Amino acid sequence: MSNSSSGTVEPNVLKRTLTLRHLIIYGMVTMAPLAPWQVYGMVAQNSFNMVPLVYVIGILLMFFTACSYAQMSKEFPNAGSIYTYVSKGINPHVGFVAGWTLLSDYILAPALLYLFAGIWMSGITPEIPSIVWSLFFLIFNTAINIRGIETNAKVNLVLFWLQIVSLIVFIGFAIKFTFVDGLGVAGFSLAPFYQAEHIDWNFIATAVSIVVLGFLGFDGISTLAEEAKDPKKTVGKASVLALVITGLIFLVQSYMAALVHPNYTDLDPDMAFFDIAKEVGGTAFYVIMIIVNVLAVGIAVTLNVQSSVSRILFAMSRDRVIPGASILGKIHPKFQTPVNAILFSSVVALIVSSTLSLETILLFINFGAVTSFMVLNLTVIYYFFVRKGERDGKSIMFYLLFPLIGFSVCAFVWTGFDIATYIAGFSWIAVGAIVGFIKSKGYKENSPTLKDM
Repeated sequence: MSNSSSGTVEPNVLKRTLTLRHLIIYGMVTMAPLAPWQVYGMVAQNSFNMVPLVYVIGILLMFFTACSYAQMSKEFPNAGSIYTYVSKGINPHVGFVAGWTLLSDYILAPALLYLFAGIWMSGITPEIPSIVWSLFFLIFNTAINIRGIETNAKVNLVLFWLQIVSLIVFIGFAIKFTFVDGLGVAGFSLAPFYQAEHIDWNFIATAVSIVVLGFLGFDGISTLAEEAKDPKKTVGKASVLALVITGLIFLVQSYMAALVHPNYTDLDPDMAFFDIAKEVGGTAFYVIMIIVNVLAVGIAVTLNVQSSVSRILFAMSRDRVIPGASILGKIHPKFQTPVNAILFSSVVALIVSSTLSLETILLFINFGAVTSFMVLNLTVIYYFFVRKGERDGKSIMFYLLFPLIGFSVCAFVWTGFDIATYIAGFSWIAVGAIVGFIKSKGYKENSPTLKDM
């Protein structure tokens, strides 16, 4: 799909403007370069302060699922992410259920992020209720997303560099604290990477569970395939590069934090990294970093997640496989954005953030993301290795070995969910299966746009 050469706006066509750089930054911002600040205390206490090692494991393990995204995006450069890949790689009906499962992650994630941002801001301005801040961020992001992916990309760039500059300042303070002032561990240490007495199967299991959920976001790049200038070349490459670069940023900042504060047992699970920032940079820096994190989550990450879910809704609506397709599949005549899908996702975020608990939202998000990753990896194996019969040396590596490792990692995390997560996740899938059954008249009919598969 592309815009006509005359410059006129085609109906139901998204605007292709994004380059490889835009896509990489989009993925990095969605993962959030400052993400360790929100979970550092919990991760440190569960890993004996080997947080950098946890992120090394994360880069290595999620690399295989990122490669699966890369293979499918080259073959099917369309919006819709896993919904599109599974529909075209296996079967439209299986694809619908996979897309529906993915929605439980994407459609609820903005609500979770708005809640976090609102709670943090209310800590700085207690006279303003957290829900007011959440509503402010929601309205701001909705307006940006409606105006178009170019505006989104500009906001992404500003907030990306805000986070990077903040991290550079923190690392500067941490270097002075550790290597000049002789505080903390007073030098380099291998302890954050390796403590033989603590590395065992339980440690690996804990690390895997933490990192898989901590790296969610790079997959959002695939939803922008119809807005990328050369999606077959850029989407997959951006997915892998965004994952690796962001993982390395996670590693560096967590290593410096471990050098500054080696005694992980006295860390506050919720505010650990902020307290470390206060330790090296004082109270003013502490407050600044809280504000930067609020902007990163309340605007940067949530802006991109909302953008991604609107593209998934648009793709499923264009194929007329979900209720309200004729409305949700509309494109704004001026901005060429899925305006109704954006507004719908905003309304859902508002309702969910006002009614459900953080714990309940997390159940759906974790189940939806990991289950979708598992299906994606299996799709790569089935489509390329089985269906197309591509079985030379390179194909065995990329179409069998890599996705099999990716599937195994996600399956391991999946088996560790508690009973409440399974109940929430399978209930969501059951609803989707019923919707799909009705829309396809008993799973007998495909969407007109999918009948050629």
